[in-house]
Amino acid sequence: MSPAPRHQDPAVPTARAAVRLLPAYVPGARVGTDRPSHKLSSNENPHEPLEPVRAAVAQAAVRMNRYPDMFATELVAALAARHGVDPAGVVAGCGSVAVLGHVLQAFCDAGDEVVYAWRSFEAYPILVRLQGAVPVEVPLDAEGRHDLRAMAAAVTARTRVLLVCSPNNPTGPAVGHAEMLALLAAVPPRVLVVLDEAYVEFVTAGDAADGDALLAAHPHLLLLRTFSKAYGLAGLRVGYAVARPDVAGPVRTASTPFGVNDLAQVGALASLGARDALMDRVDVVVAERERVVATLRSQGWTVPDAQGNFVWLAAGARTAELAALAAADGVLVRPFAGEGIRASIGSPAANDALLALTAAWAGGLEGVHNASAPGVVAVVQSQPTDP
Repeated sequence: MSPAPRHQDPAVPTARAAVRLLPAYVPGARVGTDRPSHKLSSNENPHEPLEPVRAAVAQAAVRMNRYPDMFATELVAALAARHGVDPAGVVAGCGSVAVLGHVLQAFCDAGDEVVYAWRSFEAYPILVRLQGAVPVEVPLDAEGRHDLRAMAAAVTARTRVLLVCSPNNPTGPAVGHAEMLALLAAVPPRVLVVLDEAYVEFVTAGDAADGDALLAAHPHLLLLRTFSKAYGLAGLRVGYAVARPDVAGPVRTASTPFGVNDLAQVGALASLGARDALMDRVDVVVAERERVVATLRSQGWTVPDAQGNFVWLAAGARTAELAALAAADGVLVRPFAGEGIRASIGSPAANDALLALTAAWAGGLEGVHNASAPGVVAVVQSQPTDP
């Protein structure tokens, strides 16, 4: 998205410079109607909602003329019980992206700094700049992992929030428990550390960070979770934060009134009630992920440790070309121009279609994998400038 021109018709309202200069959020490609396609571009759960969840949502549809419970009281209580916290420490919102936006609204003034790894979730720089804060980007290491020591070293007197995405979207590795403990000890208590666990249900690494255990001992930690991935409710948009009540309170104050619609609340509650069956589906996705990763590596790809429901392929300068070729063959993936391709784990048939393509690509990418891996760690303070 190009920024608006500096000089405009004075009769037309001019957006803030920070908004004009924002990069556009790029969603995963959508399936068209002209031909069958495998949609592996949005990290969605490939399984349709469970019948009890569909039934609960359908039954609740008759009351769509009424406002939802503004505070999602029943859902919040169920989530608090699951995490072992006071309900005052849980804030629900319209997806974890919206909740993170409210976190930044609650804790950042214009000019404050927000530290996060890069590349990471595409919404981070957009949300930070919308708040008028300053992004401080710390590149990933050569294995696509967070360098938490470098991130702690990037904290200054102006830092208000530090974001950790585990597993990291789009590269895949999860942060270890011990290194997260070290980060929390190194970061001053005045800095809010946000652990974004959107894909945590897919994690199989034995040493991965345990957000609930960390939260119990660290008042300056906030957890972000979502029902979009493992629970398969991406279309209903439900996310939430878990924190100490004195941290969660300001986030609740900043939240959009009635931000979680009634059907979303019902679907999320029904999904919690059917969690065992849903986690069985997660196990199926994880098994497919392991098969895909093993096959990719056998083809010659260097694949970072995949702990979410997606894999990362460093394709460098050929990224856009390969994504277009995939789309032409009916496989929709998510390209990050000049860097690589993120492919979601889908049905076995979809994964097979992807692997057929990557086998054909692999021979033409010698030297690309390492060349396009995240490079030397350096802190980058991103300040948008008016053209």
